[in-house]
Amino acid sequence: MPLNYPLAEQTLDNGLRVIVSSDKAVPIVAVNLWYDVGSRHEPPGLTGFAHLFEHLMFQGSRNVESGQHFSLLETAGASLNASTFFDRTNYFESLPSGGLDLALWLEADRMGYLLDAVNQENLDNQRDVVKEEKRQSYDNRPYGDSYERLVRLLFPAGHPYAHMTIGSMEDLDAASVEDVHAFFRKYYGPNNAVLTIVGDVSESDAFDAAKRYFGHLPAIPTPPPAPDGTIGPLTEILRDDVVEDVPSDLITMMFRLPVDGTPELDAAALALDVLAAGQSGRLNRRLVRDEQIAQSVSGGALPLIGGVSFGTLTGIASDGVDLQKVEDALVEEIEKLASDGVTSEELATVQAQNERDWLEQLATCSGRADEISHHALLFGDPNRINTRIDQIRAVTAEQVQEVAAQWIRAAGRAQVTYRRSTTGEQE
Repeated sequence: MPLNYPLAEQTLDNGLRVIVSSDKAVPIVAVNLWYDVGSRHEPPGLTGFAHLFEHLMFQGSRNVESGQHFSLLETAGASLNASTFFDRTNYFESLPSGGLDLALWLEADRMGYLLDAVNQENLDNQRDVVKEEKRQSYDNRPYGDSYERLVRLLFPAGHPYAHMTIGSMEDLDAASVEDVHAFFRKYYGPNNAVLTIVGDVSESDAFDAAKRYFGHLPAIPTPPPAPDGTIGPLTEILRDDVVEDVPSDLITMMFRLPVDGTPELDAAALALDVLAAGQSGRLNRRLVRDEQIAQSVSGGALPLIGGVSFGTLTGIASDGVDLQKVEDALVEEIEKLASDGVTSEELATVQAQNERDWLEQLATCSGRADEISHHALLFGDPNRINTRIDQIRAVTAEQVQEVAAQWIRAAGRAQVTYRRSTTGEQE
């Protein structure tokens, strides 16, 4: 079922790729900027830098005082934010279409002139903000460090995906203003980014505005390629058992998966959906509804482009149930998937769920802008937004079983368990 969202693309003289999708349905415009830098680009000793810039980018630039980026846009009726991931960093806002010039001017000012505002005081302040975020989201939150523990098990030391985007607090403490400036100059330039504009604006007006605000910014030297993270399936069971003051006993299994952009990754994602997606998933039916040994189950694939992806399965034990029972049931269902495959009905169900989720994502200007930037930056093809459903629909039950047998293996997993402390001692 091909979609037909309109897409027009131009590349400015400085290398900035600009993509416009005009949509006059509502008087809203979404501006979305993806930079080709994430935690996998960070060399040892500089972890957490991409995420640090997610904070620094809102703290002022040459013509914007600290705090004004948010205040100016929110006064104009915008919603805005940013996020950092393994493969990229993105900055985005959605606002009434009359605010397009303001949004583009602000994004261009920090792309071109952020370092005018990055001094020792600013760096120290935002370093403290990141540390507090780590305390709140990772260290002092139940199960908050589970992914940190899992990726350290799943990937060898030095692998580009072996550390989370929050990075090492020791690395951030050791970072100088010169280190931070050098990182910015290496990655944050027009020729290392994709700008997407979606909504109530004509293609010609959008391109003219992009040229007006970004066209004078100089290109940066071509950034070094991210290290190759190609690695095969895990071939052993690696465990990390934690005893803490947690609400319930929990187990999460993590698997290496094929690289994003391949039919094999699509098949692996659908395999995990058969197990864990929604009320109809096998794990929910067995562990939650029938045997009632788990309060909840969840899981899915996390697509990555650096040579490998990963996926998870999580079960939270019901009160009074030994977590080993949950682990054993998960293992049985994983092995059954590989040996018996999936039914045509199961595959059709998860494909339909994926289609629904995709259409919901594209239904808003902000969601569509994000996916256009995503596919343009990471795959060089923004039109994948119009063909993605067909790619999912093309996966066969045979492909799902084959990929599950190779990648989603009970004998090849990283695993972290959290058990409630009964003696006050913690590990």
